[in-house]
Amino acid sequence: MEPFTILKSRAVAVLLDDIDTDMLFPAQFCKTLETTGLGKYLFARDRYPEYNPNAAEFPLNKPEHAGAGILIAGRNFGCGSSREHAVWALRDYGFRCVLAESFSDILYANCFKNGMLPVVLPRETIEALARVTETAPQTEFTVDLFEQTVAAGSLGPFPFSIEPHRRRMLLEGLDEVGLTLAQSEAIEAFEKRHFSEAPWLIPAR
Repeated sequence: MEPFTILKSRAVAVLLDDIDTDMLFPAQFCKTLETTGLGKYLFARDRYPEYNPNAAEFPLNKPEHAGAGILIAGRNFGCGSSREHAVWALRDYGFRCVLAESFSDILYANCFKNGMLPVVLPRETIEALARVTETAPQTEFTVDLFEQTVAAGSLGPFPFSIEPHRRRMLLEGLDEVGLTLAQSEAIEAFEKRHFSEAPWLIPAR
């Protein structure tokens, strides 16, 4: 995976609570296990006029938000089903980071597996950052995983927390298998010590 260190990008806000995986990636498009090419289905029922007569007003469709790499949302982002397609679509669309008041546990974990950073921030901070995207949409946001901070122009920085092993996964571009393999020397040392202390546990050949 591509490492995530410091992201500098514009942001777009879909400031709704309980954005579920079906809103992110409607079920009728879950016909593939490919992880690429899914960005066109992200928020499909909101972005396309055949589903939404007011599609032109949806934030992702506004020209000033084109190319944004950061999505801002409300609480309980990614609730609903466990479909990983939702994260694949976010990533394929171009998002590397989601800022929200809270996340569903499954989608939160899936973000790290796919090189995306989910950041939990207080409601007032989320609302302040969302206002920036409306009043000054060209503002460059900075998400610094080294310092664990988010800033929007002169607003911030705001600190955020992240589990150390997940932070390492993103900084080094590792998935869960890669993170395990990075501990191979420690694993081998444990096996040698373990089997020397309990040789009867050595598998028969």
